[in-house]
Amino acid sequence: MSAGEWSDGALAARLALVVGKLLLDVRASAMFDGASGGKALGATGDATANQFLCHAIRHLRPDDGLLSEEEKDDLARCSHSRVWIIDPVDGTREYGEARADWAVHVGLAVDGKAVLGAVALPGLGGGLVIRSDEPRPLSSMAERPRFVVSRTRPAREAQAVAEAFGGELVAMGSAGAKAMAVVLGDAEIYLHSGGQYEWDSCAPVAVAQAHGLHCSRIDGSPLVYNQPDTYMPDLLICRPEWAERVLAKVAELI
Repeated sequence: MSAGEWSDGALAARLALVVGKLLLDVRASAMFDGASGGKALGATGDATANQFLCHAIRHLRPDDGLLSEEEKDDLARCSHSRVWIIDPVDGTREYGEARADWAVHVGLAVDGKAVLGAVALPGLGGGLVIRSDEPRPLSSMAERPRFVVSRTRPAREAQAVAEAFGGELVAMGSAGAKAMAVVLGDAEIYLHSGGQYEWDSCAPVAVAQAHGLHCSRIDGSPLVYNQPDTYMPDLLICRPEWAERVLAKVAELI
């Protein structure tokens, strides 16, 4: 079967996997040449990954719209029912620092809903790609809820809710890494109120929903994609057992 005949799920997973490996090669090559990491490496990785992803999607899905963090937004996408929403390197800082908590996002929104996605976690090794079309069983929950929060700017609401429920804060880098921590059973709750963009959450939300997790705004309203303004103020991804309690506690705070 040629690449053009792949299902959307297979295509998203393959692109995320290949780009993850490409980014590791870019970083290894830079280090071999004696280049420093940090912002310069992050910029190189972003550009390389974005070029590959955008070319592949435009070639293999020419009738769909496309939104990428690393390209000037073309609002013609808003006239499309199907729009690929990608983040070539989610967690550029972590990638440049050679940490593990960064990701590659390949998501598909249909009529404003995140319906399909693949999230690669190349820093964890083994070519790990978590995909919406092949959900895996959720693991058991910890008795004390773990909240994944930003390494540098933990959300006020997340801190307050964690304190109210006797939870533990787990600092982590990219949005995709945080969301997948809940999918993989390394955390129960990802509560973010510091603002993001559509590419930060489209693929992770599609994957999380396919695994039976609760996904919404922190007031419980739905997440809507392919909007003219791509800013998304907040996000809740959590085990369904915690959703009602977390939303109720957040409502007391906002």
